[in-house]
Amino acid sequence: MVMVMVMALLPLRQLIFLLCFFSALPRRCRFLPAEAAPTLVASLPGFDGPLPFRLETGYVTVDEQNGSELFYYFIESEGDPRRDPVIVWITGGDRCSVLSALLFEIGPLKLIGEPYNGTIPRLRYHPYAWTKVASVLFVDSPVGAGFSFSLDPRGYDVGEISSSLQLKKFLTKWFTEHPDYLPNSFYVGGDSSGGKIVPFLAQKISEAF
Repeated sequence: MVMVMVMALLPLRQLIFLLCFFSALPRRCRFLPAEAAPTLVASLPGFDGPLPFRLETGYVTVDEQNGSELFYYFIESEGDPRRDPVIVWITGGDRCSVLSALLFEIGPLKLIGEPYNGTIPRLRYHPYAWTKVASVLFVDSPVGAGFSFSLDPRGYDVGEISSSLQLKKFLTKWFTEHPDYLPNSFYVGGDSSGGKIVPFLAQKISEAF
C-alpha cells in the first residue's frame, strides 16, 4: 500500500504551532538511557481537554555504533485495537517529519484554519482519520527527520537502503516491546518519496518469514 501525495510548505502560524506542539512531547537528552520507556501523551497545546485517543511516543535505537535513534508516534485504533490492523507510516521528502502525516493527512488531529492572532493555533478532532479503524505507527525516518537523531554525525549518513534496513530493525524492536499487536494484520504505507522505501521495506519484512 503506497500513497503518493504532494506536500505544501507550512504557513508561519503552523510552524509556530509545531514548536509549541514539540514542547509537549518528551525531549531526548544524552543523559537518558537508550531505549527509554515510551511516554503516553494525554493532552496537547491547542486541544481542549484530554485527547480522545491513546497516543504513545518514544525512541528506538537502530544504530548502536553511532547512537542513532528513530522517534515515533503511535496512535492506537479507536475501534478494536486488538483486532484492527497496524500500519507503519513513512513520510517522504528530504528528512521531513512524519508529524505532517499526523496533522495534515491521516491522523486524528487537524489544525483549525483561522487568522493567526499570536496565540497557539488550535487543534480539532478529525473524525475520519485512519486511526478510527487502524492503529498507526508514525515514524520519523530516516535519522535526522523530526526528532530522530544520532549522537555521532556519521549516523546521519544513510541512504534509501540503509534507512529501510534501520526501519526493519525498528519494527522488530518495537513489536518485541508491543507483543499484543503481533496477531494483527500489518501494513506498510507512505507518501511522496516514501514510495521508494515502502516496497523495499515490505520485501525485507516478508523475507524474514
